[in-house]
Amino acid sequence: MAQTTILGRVGQLLRANINAMLDGAEDPEKMLDQLVRDFTNNMSDAEDAVAQTIGNLRMVQDDCKEAQDAATDWGGKAAAASKKADELRAAGNTSDADRFDSLAKLALGRQISFEAQVKTFQTQIDQQSVLVDQLKDGLNKMRIRRDELVQKRDELVARAKMAKAQTQVQTTLKNASVMDPTSELSHYEDKVRHQEAMARGMAEVNADSIDEQFASLQGDEDSVEVDARLAALKAK
Repeated sequence: MAQTTILGRVGQLLRANINAMLDGAEDPEKMLDQLVRDFTNNMSDAEDAVAQTIGNLRMVQDDCKEAQDAATDWGGKAAAASKKADELRAAGNTSDADRFDSLAKLALGRQISFEAQVKTFQTQIDQQSVLVDQLKDGLNKMRIRRDELVQKRDELVARAKMAKAQTQVQTTLKNASVMDPTSELSHYEDKVRHQEAMARGMAEVNADSIDEQFASLQGDEDSVEVDARLAALKAK
C-alpha cells in the first residue's frame, strides 16, 4: 500500500544518523539542503497519504452509518410485521398472519445482512483509524526533524561563514608578516641618515671655507696696520 511505503520512508529518515551523514559529507551544507528537500518531499507525500486515508475512513464511516441505519430500519419493519401477524392470528386470520410473519422473516434477513455489513465496515474503520494515527504520528515527527534540520543547516551556514572570515583574516595577517614593511622602512631610514650625514658634511665644508675667507680678511687688515705704523715712524 502507498501508506505503508510512506511510513517506511518516514521511519528510514527518522532513524537516519544525521551527524554521521554530515561528518562523512564533502559539503555538509549541500548535504543538509538535500536532506531538507528530501524531508519536505516525503512530508508532502505523507500529508497526501494521510488525507487520502482519512478520506477513505470517512467514506467507510458513512457506509457503516448507512448500514446501521438500514439494519435498524429493517429491524423496525420486522417488529411491525411480527406484531401485525400476532394481531391477525389472535383475530383468527391465520393466512394473513402467516404472510406477515413471512414479511417479518424477510425483514429480519435484511437486518442480519446489514448488520454483517456494519461488522465488516467497523473492522475496516478500526484498521484505517490505526493507520491514520500512525501516519499522523510519523508526519508530526517528520515536522519536528525537519525543523531540527533547518536549524542545523542555518547554524552550519553561519559557522562556515564565520570560519571563512577568520581564515581570510589569518591569511592576511600571515601575508603581512611575510612581507614585513619594517624592513623597507629600515632601508629608507638608512638612506635618510646618509643624506643627513652628507648635508652635515657639506655644511662643515662650507663653514671651513667661510672661516678661511674671514681669516684671509684678517690677515689683510694686519698688513695694512703694519704699513701704516711704519709710515708714521718714518715721518717722525
